[in-house]
Amino acid sequence: MARYTLNQAAVDNCRRLIDARQYVLNSDWGDVQPRADAENAFLERHSWEEYAAWHLGLTEGASDETKARYAFVYGDLRRVHRTALIACVYRASEWRHKEVELAAHDLLQHLDATTG
Repeated sequence: MARYTLNQAAVDNCRRLIDARQYVLNSDWGDVQPRADAENAFLERHSWEEYAAWHLGLTEGASDETKARYAFVYGDLRRVHRTALIACVYRASEWRHKEVELAAHDLLQHLDATTG
């Protein structure tokens, strides 16, 4: 099983987006999560650093500047999705990636407190 470290830059970016009210509260994450073509289009216009800022986890052992390096996406590469944060909490919890799980949970709590 892959191991992940927390991507603190992504945590900070997610919090900044929430504070800037760049979020979607109700969505079907299975339908709106970024697919390979959307990720490729994003990477044509943005840096790997910007791409990484959308992923709470960094895959240990994977090379930088590869999609395999980044995991636990929390938005559609434009806005944070509440359902994406829920999915991150669930997936990280399921596979015992505690650091990512707790960060996603804290971000979900911050989003919920912000939107009251």
